[in-house]
Amino acid sequence: MDNKINSQMLKGILSGSILLLLDQEELYGYKLSEKLTEFGFTDIPKGTIYPLLLSLEKKELIKGTLRDSDTGPKRKYYSLTKKGLIEKNEFTLQWNKLKESVDNLVKGSE
Repeated sequence: MDNKINSQMLKGILSGSILLLLDQEELYGYKLSEKLTEFGFTDIPKGTIYPLLLSLEKKELIKGTLRDSDTGPKRKYYSLTKKGLIEKNEFTLQWNKLKESVDNLVKGSE
């Protein structure tokens, strides 16, 4: 069986995961992608992160600020807004409830 995470499942949690990471520190797109990989999101298709960041920015959950880079062109660093912090907290609550329910189902089917 393939160990890849189902793309529909992945899309459902990536936005919340991005909010969780941005609550810890400001990050630019590529660095955000690296952080996600560190946490096990290894099968994220290229070009997935930037549309999500754009969507989160349009929803005013994050804001982007261009900053100079030591190694090339300016980078857009993202941070949470107050609205984004509320959304992150809601995501965490919903995730914990969902995780508990699925864990119970998995335990019950073993």
